[in-house]
Order: sequence, then structure tokens, then C-alpha cells
Amino acid sequence: MIASSKAEKPLLHPSASVTSEPCGGASWAGFEDFMEPRGTKREAGKTEVAEPRNKLPCPAPSLPTDPALYSGPFPFYRRPSELGCFSLDAQRQYHGDARALRYYSPPPTNGSGPNFDLRDGYPDRYQPRDEEVQERLDHLLCWLLEHRGRLEGGPGWLAGAIVTWRGHLTKLLTTPYERQEGWQLAASRFQGTLYLSEVETLAARAQRLARPPLLQELMYMGYKFEQYMCADKPGSSPDPSGEVNTNVAFCSVLRSRLGSHPLLFSGEVDCTDPQAPSTQPPTCYVELKTSKEMHSPGQWRSFYRHKLLKWWAQSFLPGVPNVVAGFRNPEGFVSSLKTFPTMEMFEYVRNDRDGWNPSVCMNFCAAFLSFAQSTVVQDDPRLVHLFSWEPGGPVTVSVHRDAPYAFLPIWYVEAMTQDLPSPPKTPSPK
Repeated sequence: MIASSKAEKPLLHPSASVTSEPCGGASWAGFEDFMEPRGTKREAGKTEVAEPRNKLPCPAPSLPTDPALYSGPFPFYRRPSELGCFSLDAQRQYHGDARALRYYSPPPTNGSGPNFDLRDGYPDRYQPRDEEVQERLDHLLCWLLEHRGRLEGGPGWLAGAIVTWRGHLTKLLTTPYERQEGWQLAASRFQGTLYLSEVETLAARAQRLARPPLLQELMYMGYKFEQYMCADKPGSSPDPSGEVNTNVAFCSVLRSRLGSHPLLFSGEVDCTDPQAPSTQPPTCYVELKTSKEMHSPGQWRSFYRHKLLKWWAQSFLPGVPNVVAGFRNPEGFVSSLKTFPTMEMFEYVRNDRDGWNPSVCMNFCAAFLSFAQSTVVQDDPRLVHLFSWEPGGPVTVSVHRDAPYAFLPIWYVEAMTQDLPSPPKTPSPK
């Protein structure tokens, strides 16, 4: 459902007291007391990247990523509001409705642990998505074409917005603390809107193609856990006997604003909780995760520093209030469940000198968006600015035209161009 044109919802700002609209029992405000980072910076090896084709002269500026540079107050962030949704079916086909939405149905809390067998059905009842298919922003653009005339704020709002996937913003948030994986983001400006689409790095592609069987099975286990925790209808029970098909997805489309940057982004949602205090998306959504069992303080510290950072970034951006984690033993059975409220995750690392700071994450993301907005000034869907980053270095930019980096499809450009009003006729001189 498209948001109606009305007064803007409360904004997320450290000086504001937004306690009247709880999110998972915690206020969106109160970030002003986040600790400043004190961790040391470790160098990481550089990944060799092949020289791209159709490369144009590269702009000189770059953006540093050192956490110490972004330790100011928590930036202005608008409470995310859902504009609509769409579904992808078992063949990865787009549908502009909620048919793929699943319903949170956890096991009873009394008695022993859940004892879910996450290996059950692997690989016989497993249909993984074809990762060779580059979907880019296409599904989100399908939704945008359907609803462009009914967006809150009108066409003028979209002209100043940034359109992307939630996962791309998540990578930006975690960049100041990432020590292993680099990234590339392609950016194009079209009709004033800045579009951001991830490009698979050569290192990430090589890693994916050489993915060991154990890692493939661990990926399956994450999807299998969702099957144990979700039902197809409210009030019904999960059915873990069916096929795990990772083509199927339900995606929420959200509007927000970080600093001066209006955002329209979409992300996959695991399920909705019919028993949530509020049925208003996204506060009724639940994120589901799995992790290995922890048996020592050192293992928990590592979990809080690394895995919980990514869980926080992924859930904070769309306003999902809770992450429910299933902890698995070496045999692949879930032995316990634990709920991590998104707004309380930072508490686990607040006093850890090597921990992460949400202010740093959001300030860096805001700085990158400003960097991208000021760098990509030419309105041309065929022109691509490729932002590249490897751990230990700054974000750099190269400029390209057309293949292989151009990502806005012709069908989208033509449809949006046809919607433009005709220019006014110039009167003939007398």
C-alpha cells in the first residue's frame, strides 16, 4: 500500500525524544551517548582487479574509511516507512503483491530446545537461486514503474532521491569495520535520481565459484531454519517437509532519509509476526538468523564484534525491531533460540574497545552518499561512476560508459522518459 500524502513521520535524531513510537520496546532516539571507537586499524591484502573496458578518465577525489574520522554524533535518520512490497516466485518471477510473505510461528517455549535438523533435505529438497544471473536493481525498478505516479511527495521527491537495495546500504554501514571483503558500487544519475547497484568484485566471484561444500551446506541451513520458523498463513504451523527454494522472496519497499539524502530502498523480509504489538510494517517484521553455538567468552566477544554488527546494520536500516537467532551444534541441530532487539545490539559492545559504533557506521554512510551525489553530476543512464573499496584503503572512483557496468535497463529508461511532460512550445517571434 502506498503511503498517503501527509505530514512527515518523526525523524531519527539524537536530540529528539521519539519515545511515543516504540520499535521492539526501544526508542529510535538516544544515540548521542554512543562510544567513540578506540580500536586499532589492521591492514588487509589488496585484491587485484582487471582493467575495465570503456574506462573514462578517473576523477581524483577519494573517500577515507578510517572509523576515527566518523565518530561524531549520530546523524539525522528518518524513521523508515513502508511504501509497498513485491514478491518473487519459485521461478524468480516478479509479482507486485505479498504472495510470498510468511508468518512467524516459533516453537513452544516450554520443554527442551527446538532440536531443528538444519541438514534435513540437503541436497535433495534444495533449489538454490542461479547466482550467475545479474539481477541488479531490476525487480525494484519494476515496482517503481508501477507506483511512480503515486509516490508520497510526487515525482519531484524521486528526482532528489537515492534508489538502491538495503543490502548495498548495509555494506556501506559496515565498511569502517570490515577487514576482509571489499566492494564495488555502480552509480548512475537519471532524471535527477541517483541509482546505486552493486558490482561483484573479481575476488568475490572467485570465492563464490570456489565455494566449498561445507559453506554451501551452511547457506542451506540458514534457509532451512526459516522453514522451521515460518508458516504460510497466520495461526498455522510451519511445514519443514517441503523444498527449500531460494528463488522465492518477499521484499519490502521503504522510504527514509539519512541527513539530507532521501532514500528509497528495498530489502528481503523473512517474515511478519502476527502477534507483534503493532501490525504496521516494518515494525511487525522479524529477521531470522543462524549461528554456531558459543562456548567461551572469547567466542561471544567475536560474535558481538563481527556478526552482530552485520545483523544490526541489516535490521536497523529498514526498522526491523528484532532478530531471532537459532544456535546450531556441530551436528547441524538448533539447540537454542535467542532474540536480539535491534535497538539493544550495541549494548553488547559498548564497553569493548575493539567493538563497533553505530554513529560511525551511519556517519560514514552519510559521507559516502554525499560523496556520490557530488561526484555523479551528469544526468545520463549510460554513464557509470564505479566506486571501489578494499579494506585498508579509501573509496576510489572510476568512470565508464555502457557495458559492462551500465545497469539501468532500456525498458526502464524508455518507460520513465515517456512519462516526462512535453516541453512548452516557444511562441513564434512577431
